[in-house]
Amino acid sequence: MTTRMLLLADTHVPKRVRRLPDAVLHAIDRADIVAHAGDWVDLQTLDLIESRSRVFHGVYGNNDGPDLRARLPEVARFQVEGLRVAMIHETGPAARREQRMDEAFADTDLLIFGHSHIPWDSVAPSGMRLLNPGSPTDRRRQPVCTMMTVTIDGVGIDATLMPVT
Repeated sequence: MTTRMLLLADTHVPKRVRRLPDAVLHAIDRADIVAHAGDWVDLQTLDLIESRSRVFHGVYGNNDGPDLRARLPEVARFQVEGLRVAMIHETGPAARREQRMDEAFADTDLLIFGHSHIPWDSVAPSGMRLLNPGSPTDRRRQPVCTMMTVTIDGVGIDATLMPVT
């Protein structure tokens, strides 16, 4: 079986934009699983994404207040096609990220994170894949805003960074 995931993070609605771009909403509708790695800012965006998702996983970020923290964990763990997935908002500095995350998430095949607004795709020494989809609303030092699609077939993880226009 193959599962299509949409990875989002750092939506910052309504601070960065008034609403999610249509491209993000259409991608949510096409995904089997939607994973959001925090910094929502408003509860309405959580409600919207959760209501449109077939399967939803989310965590809170450093910009999320008590209402979002009451509904979302700091770390989410779930399985997709037999792969162990973990998600957290912050992973610290880019330097030695893979080694630190190997220690913190030793039982993980795929780690999804956000915070930097900068896309990231790397592999830790253990073989764990680390993915950050960037931000669909705040391109912070990037040429465009982004989200990420991931296809998991039980063996491999195929990630594609998608521009949000």
